[in-house]
Amino acid sequence: MEAVNQRRVAIIGGGAWGLALASAAARAESDVVLLSRRELNGALPRGVRVVREMREAAKHARLVVLAVPSSVARVVARELGDHLDGAHYVVHGVRGLVHDDDRSDPEDLRTISEVIREETPVRRTGALGGPALAQDILAGKPSVVVVGSRYPEVSEVTTAALSSPTLRIYPTTDLRGVEWASALVGCLTIAIGYAQAMNTSAGLVAALISRAVGEASRIAAAAGGEEKTLLGLAGYGDLLASIAQTERPEVLVGQALAKGLPPEEAAKAAELRVEALELIPFVTRWAEAAGVRAPIFRALAAGVVEGKKADAILHELMTLPIEHRA
Repeated sequence: MEAVNQRRVAIIGGGAWGLALASAAARAESDVVLLSRRELNGALPRGVRVVREMREAAKHARLVVLAVPSSVARVVARELGDHLDGAHYVVHGVRGLVHDDDRSDPEDLRTISEVIREETPVRRTGALGGPALAQDILAGKPSVVVVGSRYPEVSEVTTAALSSPTLRIYPTTDLRGVEWASALVGCLTIAIGYAQAMNTSAGLVAALISRAVGEASRIAAAAGGEEKTLLGLAGYGDLLASIAQTERPEVLVGQALAKGLPPEEAAKAAELRVEALELIPFVTRWAEAAGVRAPIFRALAAGVVEGKKADAILHELMTLPIEHRA
């Protein structure tokens, strides 16, 4: 393969996030192709060329950005792997973790970078996270993204391919922390929507946010990430941006759950598949198996899986033993 061209990038996935990243790459004056096998809704960002085959996307650029749902990440990575080699970099913007039903351990959760390494010959991987919203990037509004990778060259090439005066990219070596932060924030956004539907006070919602992020930081640390990653752009920043969107699918699902709707009905309220809804019970069991105290995730799982009433969950959280740190 030819030497790295920092202005060439292939985006895999024609959903909202894929279109946003393709738009960012075009705005950065990169040579960008977008792989989508479905008809795209809305106008294609200027400067973006659509391709239909994995082979064509892999041949176009050394930097490949995966922007697909976590539920199909393994299948897509496996197909993509037939056209990649060790010279490629694969960065993903997938906000989720993978649970394979055919694995023996029901609490086994895989990050997308682990899936990429299992299904492709690529070893230099990375992940995008942080408070950037897809519609803001697509519209060219000033936004901030975090790129996590253990390889400096991956962060450098990603920054060169995507950054512009309207998109600032902050690098971190804590790849695992960024991946777990993105997944956990989706779960916590449901919790905030849940609390909002109960008409709880602003102070109580603030307490929930603070305690939940602290809880998520302990989970991420147990998974091999760094606690401080959850306290920065990839955690707090991402959560604050998420809950500011009143129509965000996770917020709508949380509100529907608080009203007593079962998970399948709550999911319909969002009109989109909410990966975090399915992830909450797995994260809760994973935390318990890892010995991490996670009462907020456990309470949220009780509401999702067991259908426990909102007022009972609130009472349980308010009467838990006090930890010796605020």
